[in-house]
Amino acid sequence: MTQDDACTDPVDARLAARLAELRAERGWSLGELAERSGVSRSTLSRAERAETSPTAAVLNRLCAVYGRTMSRLLGEVEGEPAPLVRAAEQSVWEDHTGGFTRRSVSPPHAGLRGELLEGRLAAGADIAYDRPPVPGLEQHVWLLEGTLEITVGDVRHALAAGDCLRMRVWGPTRFRCSGPGTARYVLAVVLP
Repeated sequence: MTQDDACTDPVDARLAARLAELRAERGWSLGELAERSGVSRSTLSRAERAETSPTAAVLNRLCAVYGRTMSRLLGEVEGEPAPLVRAAEQSVWEDHTGGFTRRSVSPPHAGLRGELLEGRLAAGADIAYDRPPVPGLEQHVWLLEGTLEITVGDVRHALAAGDCLRMRVWGPTRFRCSGPGTARYVLAVVLP
């Protein structure tokens, strides 16, 4: 699937509309949003018109500006959450450029502070987040398969299958899979 094919996905189209809506609700121009997020005006414009699917790093920056977790933002475009989420109904979002796949196992729900995600990073994938979407976000990463290097601030943690890293995120983080295979993990996210 090419980058352009990704934008024909209904979730990508709803995401583009929601991003434009969030900016409009605040009365910001693309230039103002670019200044606040550190994302170029052209990238923002293309994302809001569904000409491209934003990367995980771009979505993270936008979520920080809008005060949302990535899961909450994606949950707003994926439909109403149900108490029981069947495996076949769990939404999947892919950052084709970054080699990252995110399955919303237990999506955000009104009145609940936690959620579960399944993440997959392809060998060689390296995703850096310059800030958390919500300061003080609690995360637990349980590595199921492969190896994964997670850097929190200036501290690097090397995880092997079965390891669990617990953290409260205040600054930059980086997820890197050096391979040889895919890293598959469960991410529990708890709002502060």
